[in-house]
Amino acid sequence: MPITRDKSQAQAAYQRIKHNILTGRFNQQTRLRELEVAELLGLGRTPVRESLKRLQDEGLLTQEPRRGLVVTSLDAQAVHELYAMRQVLEGAAAAFAAQHATAAEIANMASILADAEAGGEPVALNLEFHEAIYAAAHNRHLIRSLQSITDSTYLLGQSTLASPERAQVANAEHAAILDAFRRRDAEAARAAAESHIQQALSARLRLLRQRQKEAAEPRS
Repeated sequence: MPITRDKSQAQAAYQRIKHNILTGRFNQQTRLRELEVAELLGLGRTPVRESLKRLQDEGLLTQEPRRGLVVTSLDAQAVHELYAMRQVLEGAAAAFAAQHATAAEIANMASILADAEAGGEPVALNLEFHEAIYAAAHNRHLIRSLQSITDSTYLLGQSTLASPERAQVANAEHAAILDAFRRRDAEAARAAAESHIQQALSARLRLLRQRQKEAAEPRS
């Protein structure tokens, strides 16, 4: 059955609104009014309305009193919950990948890590490395769950890998995961992946504390 024009427009609106959320163009201070979003994207109000509802159902948007529809803001408890789920799912993905990854998939991960260690763009390469693990797990249901979690992490704003120190440590953590893949050691891969996410949480919490401190400082 061919895709109707309405469905095509709704999907286009969904992808473009989501991209604006994930890149920070739409943030916690942005009120997403249906008409304004439709005009900005050059799309009809109906597909935009459907897309905003879909993103609200997915948790990326929240309806707030007196403010309307805004990008979801995560408090400290939500951050802990998010990383707890990441730890479980990333650990499972790494264990599966250790068992099922092909030689080509492992070589691809090694190439991504080499680019990162050579000074490549850390945020993009980190995402690429994790997505390579998900693909190597060869479990479509797990991939869907991980994609949802990945989308939610964009709500946190600036990546912790913007810090050169954290980026360097993350490369070492990725190397430990990759080593477990090469040895086909599922439990070592799981442990390395879970430790990696725990360290990422610690870095995230430090970043949040720094932001709170800066926000509390009086402005001259």
